[in-house]
Amino acid sequence: MSFPYEVRAVEEGLGRRLLRDFSGERTGFVQVGPARWLLPSKYERQAAGYRALPLRPDDVWVVTFPRSGTTCTQELAWLVDHDLDFDTARRVPLGERCPFLEFSCLLDREVKREVLAQNTDDARACAALLDEWDTPGYKLAALRDSPRHFKTHLPLSLLPPALLDTCKVLYVARNPKDVAVSYYHHNRLLTVQGYQGDFPAYWEYFQQDLLIGCPYWTHLAEAWENRNHPNMLFLFYEDISKDMEGSIAKVSDFLGKRLSPRLVAQLANHLHIDNFRNNPSVTAVFEIRGLVRQGEQGFIRNGKVGGNDGYFTPELNARANRWIRKNMLETGIQFPHVTL
Repeated sequence: MSFPYEVRAVEEGLGRRLLRDFSGERTGFVQVGPARWLLPSKYERQAAGYRALPLRPDDVWVVTFPRSGTTCTQELAWLVDHDLDFDTARRVPLGERCPFLEFSCLLDREVKREVLAQNTDDARACAALLDEWDTPGYKLAALRDSPRHFKTHLPLSLLPPALLDTCKVLYVARNPKDVAVSYYHHNRLLTVQGYQGDFPAYWEYFQQDLLIGCPYWTHLAEAWENRNHPNMLFLFYEDISKDMEGSIAKVSDFLGKRLSPRLVAQLANHLHIDNFRNNPSVTAVFEIRGLVRQGEQGFIRNGKVGGNDGYFTPELNARANRWIRKNMLETGIQFPHVTL
């Protein structure tokens, strides 16, 4: 299958600015298709493979814009689909049970070498893990046993065209202010991204659709337009946060599973932010030296809804709210439990 969209390097001046501000990408960035999806340049060589990935009818996909409750939803969906097999969930890292499909696009060759150089005491194991991360997910997918679970931040238009007609897809949306603050800290934390600037400058990148995975609103709109497809469960992170047990019930019903109230409560406790933040199946991978930058907030932060206005100056907050209201009106998307 040929790739149907044009992939073009970002304008030269913009490219220099992005490389300056995001030290984890050393080669450059591309924009894809009429939506101008922003991705690392490595994506160009892999784009056709992701769109042509052979699907299986029992695949389960978690699709989100970054920092929208992805990790919690991965764990939730995997445990429901595997009849609450907590033993395996504790023993096998989440990244192996539900791999990040396109992570190889984010792993720059130079950064990979730098991380490996900091782990010489366990070089063989570290090299094997980095080599796996550096392998396109569509190649590894063929080796996985069913039912396969996948995490991706690619929009629906860059995924296999038959995805919704073949597989179960859980899409999670989160309000843009909370996404931006969380993504800002995430980009500062991970060396594969290595954001160097402050939050106001980061918001400008976000609003101008110049962060990896953008444009944000188009990403959400593609899924929102398919929210009534029988194989799509469209969730809001705000609902998951406010009503975990109700969200577990929705996911269970969607995946054709039945959980007793006792088991729902047990799973909700497992996913509670205080427990989830300390779950080694989720966080142990970040103990690899050189993968995260010291002094930054952790991978699992506070998981709260709202309360991030302190990151916004009054002028920036007013401008952000105008942008959000305009796009909510155009898309019809209304975020629950959020007041602008």
